[in-house]
Amino acid sequence: MNVRSIFEDEDEHEEEHRDEQGTKTGRFEAAMERHGCRMERGYPTMGTNLGAVIREQIRRGEWQGNTVGRAGRQVQAGLVVLPGPLAYDFLLFCQRNPRPCPLLEVTDAGDPEPRGAAPGADLRTDVSRYSVWRRGKLQEEVTDIRAYWKEDTVGFLIGSSLTFSDALERAGCRSSTGITLYKTELACRPAGVLRGPMVVTLRTLPPDRVARAVQVTTRFQATHGAPIHIGNPAAIGIRDLADTLGGGPAPQIPPGHVPLFWACSVTPQVVAQESKIDFMITHTSGHGFVTDWVDEDLAMP
Repeated sequence: MNVRSIFEDEDEHEEEHRDEQGTKTGRFEAAMERHGCRMERGYPTMGTNLGAVIREQIRRGEWQGNTVGRAGRQVQAGLVVLPGPLAYDFLLFCQRNPRPCPLLEVTDAGDPEPRGAAPGADLRTDVSRYSVWRRGKLQEEVTDIRAYWKEDTVGFLIGSSLTFSDALERAGCRSSTGITLYKTELACRPAGVLRGPMVVTLRTLPPDRVARAVQVTTRFQATHGAPIHIGNPAAIGIRDLADTLGGGPAPQIPPGHVPLFWACSVTPQVVAQESKIDFMITHTSGHGFVTDWVDEDLAMP
């Protein structure tokens, strides 16, 4: 079965199906129930480990798309994989730059299992797409990094704003332009050989939803927290909204809507480019590692 067909971005997942009792269900709910996940009102019920289901599908090659908006309320994380000699520098970099790089987990050297965030998972196979960086340049994108994993390899999981996207929508704060990435002129604090600017995600909202969005995301300090900037993009070095990171289309901001910028877990990818380090593997933007945690597990009261 092609899992990408289960999680279409548009309205296909709203197609009606009937379960064994003849009750109408959406395509998403029906698909999850076929994989052992009981759904209620579009979300997994208590006790359902949707993260494990998604990771298994990725590992088996059945899920080849991104995870944006496709993992319900599961906590998603960015991934950074480094050889031992660079691991301490990156650990220090995260400690000095907690907004773009909030650490969720660090693996033991050589061990690909994130035992806290997802016991039984394998960081080498459970991300739908990885980016391999050498000397600051993207070498390739792959779906399996077992060939790169060595005895001294260390994996880092970093909080991702994809985690609070669902909470924002539930609060009536859905971005009017989707989510767009930018490189800023806000310099991160260097650590060892690692240095570079902060990457941010842009969401736009009508003025009456801005305060609510700040309130909602402030609870999620482990996944970037509140916006680092609201308003004029030029104030953080973004002088042209058409200059998106990765070359995507410029957002068409509705008149009167306000731009909000959150720190982003793609920052290490730009740091790899700026620092020209010999080797780093990251998740490809939009292809997060799906943990066993749900958003409220990491939220402040």
